[in-house]
Amino acid sequence: MGRGRRGGFPRGGMPGGNQMNQLMRQAQKMQQDLAQAQEEVAEMTAEATVGGGVVRVVIGAGHQIQELEIKPEVVDPDDIEMLQDLIVAAVNDACRQLDEKAEERMSQVTGGNLSFPGF
Repeated sequence: MGRGRRGGFPRGGMPGGNQMNQLMRQAQKMQQDLAQAQEEVAEMTAEATVGGGVVRVVIGAGHQIQELEIKPEVVDPDDIEMLQDLIVAAVNDACRQLDEKAEERMSQVTGGNLSFPGF
C-alpha cells in the first residue's frame, strides 16, 4: 500500500465544514438570544383595567397576580356576581396581554418558528 493520505478529507477538513461552523455559530447565538429572551419574559408584567377603572389587576410570569385593586364603589353586597365578573375579566385580559407580549418577544428571537435553514 502506498503511503499518503488515507481517503481522508481534503485540507479544509470535512466537506461543507465552513457551512457547518457557520450553522453552529448561528445556533449558539440563537441559544444565547433565547436565554436572554426567556429572562426578559420572566420579568414581564401585564396590567388590565375593567369597569371604567373600578378593577385593576397586574400579573407577572406564571400568571401570578401581583396587584389587585378594587375601588370601593364597585363593592355591592347585593351584587357580588358583578364584582366577580369584573375580576375574572381583568385577570383574563391581563393573562392574554402577558401571553401576547411573551410570544412577541420570543418570536423576535426565533423569527416566528424554530426551524433551521436547510433542515
